[in-house]
Amino acid sequence: MSFLAVQALAAGYGGRQVLKGVSLEAEAGQLVGVLGANGSGKTTLLKAVCGILPHTGACALDGLGLEGLPPRQLARRCSYIPQRSGIAIDLSALEVVLMGFNPRLGLLERPTPAMRAEARAALARVGLAGREEENYLHLSEGQKQLCILARTLVSGGGLLLLDEPESALDLRYRSRMLGLLQSWVRQGRRAALVALHDPALALNGCDRLVILEEGRVRGVLDPASDPLEEMERQLAAVYGAVSLCRCRGRTGHSQLVLLKEPDEPAG
Repeated sequence: MSFLAVQALAAGYGGRQVLKGVSLEAEAGQLVGVLGANGSGKTTLLKAVCGILPHTGACALDGLGLEGLPPRQLARRCSYIPQRSGIAIDLSALEVVLMGFNPRLGLLERPTPAMRAEARAALARVGLAGREEENYLHLSEGQKQLCILARTLVSGGGLLLLDEPESALDLRYRSRMLGLLQSWVRQGRRAALVALHDPALALNGCDRLVILEEGRVRGVLDPASDPLEEMERQLAAVYGAVSLCRCRGRTGHSQLVLLKEPDEPAG
């Protein structure tokens, strides 16, 4: 039985159906990327899985159905990071990370010293050491995303859902973010479902890739083992003609390099 199982998920907005029967699976320890053109349903998928968006179909985590769980219990198992946090009040970076412990605290309980230490360590892990007392609203957009990632890392759930977490990060921090997620999912029974904008990052950072097209799953790729020609064919549905090759960097690690082929001239 898969750790995350999504069956025939359908959802939309204002009577317009966006997801049209999406099914996918993830094993414990896997980082699963979601690729697709704008409007293909990536954000809708994440919102439906975590219960933010009403849907039909079923989502189960480690054998437990997520539909119908009280919000507090769902928050203990599943964390969603949108493209923008929605935080609009003055809070320190440390206070934002401490919010990740809220599902484990009672109504009037305050974070323990151990929780505060864990929150500081999480900020250091994402590259924000020394910024604990800075106003979250004064951070750059990329730093805000890293702060929210730190909050999620301390939340203790088994499933992370992230919507284009790399969008405001530079090259160095994109790689760091994927490395943190890879490390997180491999600690115990955990998985992450991540909508990504950068296909090269997805190919080299994810264990499995789900390609959405017009609200349906077009294909599922295993970047480590699938033939390059098959991956090129599937990715072309999103990006147009592409070429892939495998190469080794200076450290000896194998990587996939993606090249966008020129579009065919019209007419």
